[in-house]
Amino acid sequence: MAITKPKSPSARRGSRSSASRKRKSRWPWALLVLAAVLAALGWFYRAPILGYTGAGAGYSAHVVCSCRYIGGRSLEDCKKDRLAGMELVSLSEDEEARSITARYPLLPPVVATYRKGYGCVMERWED
Repeated sequence: MAITKPKSPSARRGSRSSASRKRKSRWPWALLVLAAVLAALGWFYRAPILGYTGAGAGYSAHVVCSCRYIGGRSLEDCKKDRLAGMELVSLSEDEEARSITARYPLLPPVVATYRKGYGCVMERWED
């Protein structure tokens, strides 16, 4: 039986730190790959995403415009009428034009304008 000399504490630390360095260096690459996959999926599904968000923003703008200018309620009170899941839609009001603008973050806005005799009408969508 051969007797082996135990490794010194510094030698043991060196082997652990190189292994932990390898694990630590994998995280940035894993995050980069994850970001690339999410970007690719976003690019691939961009048409449905823009369609659904445009319809959701349009619905919010129309409902809040009707509530505000036909119902005569305040904008803050009308925000309560939105459906669950529409919390990401931000709403703003132009009192002079009598319009409501709805938008999702980083996406184009949708505008509903009150016109006497017609009610709230959606402005034309620009592509």
